[in-house]
Amino acid sequence: MKVLVLNCGSSSLKYQLFDMTNEEVLAKGLVERIGIEGSTIKHTKSGQAAVSSTTDIPNHKVAIRLVTEHLLDANHGALSSLNELSAVGHRVVHGGEKFAKSVIIDQEVLDVIEDCVPLAPLHNPANLMGIRAVLDVLPDVPQVAVFDTAFHQTMPPKAFTYGLPYHYYEEGRLRRYGFHGTSHFYVANRTAEILGRSIEELKIVTCHMGNGSSIAAVDGGKSVDTSLGFSTVPGILMGTRSGDLDPVMVLHLMEQEGISPKAMSHILHKESGVLGISGISSDLRDIEEAASTGNERATLALEMLCYGVRKYIGAYAAAMGGIDAVVFTAGIGENSILVRQMVGEGLEFLGATLDISRNNIRGKEAIVSTDGSRVKILVVPTNEELVIARDTRTLVKE
Repeated sequence: MKVLVLNCGSSSLKYQLFDMTNEEVLAKGLVERIGIEGSTIKHTKSGQAAVSSTTDIPNHKVAIRLVTEHLLDANHGALSSLNELSAVGHRVVHGGEKFAKSVIIDQEVLDVIEDCVPLAPLHNPANLMGIRAVLDVLPDVPQVAVFDTAFHQTMPPKAFTYGLPYHYYEEGRLRRYGFHGTSHFYVANRTAEILGRSIEELKIVTCHMGNGSSIAAVDGGKSVDTSLGFSTVPGILMGTRSGDLDPVMVLHLMEQEGISPKAMSHILHKESGVLGISGISSDLRDIEEAASTGNERATLALEMLCYGVRKYIGAYAAAMGGIDAVVFTAGIGENSILVRQMVGEGLEFLGATLDISRNNIRGKEAIVSTDGSRVKILVVPTNEELVIARDTRTLVKE
C-alpha cells in the first residue's frame, strides 16, 4: 500500500511517498514559490541524489501534477502507475472542536475545514488548496485529513477555557486549541516504546521546539494541556513570536503608538521572540554563536527561552500530579545541545538529571538523563509525516 503525504503552504508543498507495507519512504520533495516567479521543485528518490528544476508553477493544481510526474519518472520516480497510489494524507492545521481524530475527506469535512479558516487564516486556506488540487488531479484517490489540533481535543475545559465572558466561547468558540498535535502524539508514543512502558501509565512533558514551539502535558497518552492556545503566539519565546505576555500591554501599545490591529499582529508574529529580543536573528544557531562571544541581548534571548521551557515543565508536572519523562523534539529540541543543557539545569528537584556526555548528540533518538535519574530525559526526532501516513492507511483500510 502506497500513501502520498502532503503538507501544503500558501506557496509551498512538501511531500513524502510511503510504502506502508514496511513504512519505507520511497521519495520525498519540496515545491516552492508556487504562484511566484522562480518556482522550483526539489525531488529525491530514496537512495539517489536529489534532482531540482525551476519552472512555472502558477497554482497548487499544477504543483500536484508536477509531483506526480516526478513520482512516475523512469529515472527518479517511485511509481510505475498512479494506480499504485492507495491514498493521499494531508496535514490540516485546524479542525476546531469538530475533529478529535483523523478523517476521510468528503464534502462535509471540506466544509468544516472551510469554517475553521477564521481560526487559522494563514494555514487552512492553503490546506484546502492542496486537497482541492488532488481532487482535480487524482479524483479517484481517497484523501485523509490529519489535524494539528486533534490530539489536544482531550484537554479538559479547565485547561482550554479562557477567563473571558463565557458567551465568547459559546458563540465564537474562543478557547485554547493547541497545535503541533501530530508531533506531540508521535514523540510521546515513541518515548513509551523506547522506555519499554505502556503509554497509559506515563506522564510525559513533550517539548516541540523549532521556529514555532509548544510544550504539552501528555498524561496516559492524552493531551491535558499545551502552551499554544487560540493562536500560535502564546507559550514560550519562539523565533519571531512573542510567547506569553500581558494582553493589556498589547492594548497599551496600540493606543500609545497608534498601532493598527494588522500591524500589531505583524509585530507579535514576525518581529518578536528571539529575533525581537536579540536584534540579530530568529535562528537559534545565530543566537548561540552571538551569545558565545558575549553578546548580552543574544544571551538574554537564550536565557528567556530556556527559562520559559523550564517553567512549563514544572507547571505541567504539577498539573499532572507527577512526571515520568521530558522529551525534546523538532529543530531546536533535536539539535541544540546547549538549549537542552540549559533547560535541564535546575530540574533535579523533579528527579530529572541530565547527563552532559549523553546530551552531546544531534538529531537522533537517545536517553540523555543519567542512569539514576528517576525522570527520564529524551531526544526523539519527530516524524509527523509517518503519523499522517499511518492514519491514512488505517482509515482507507477500514
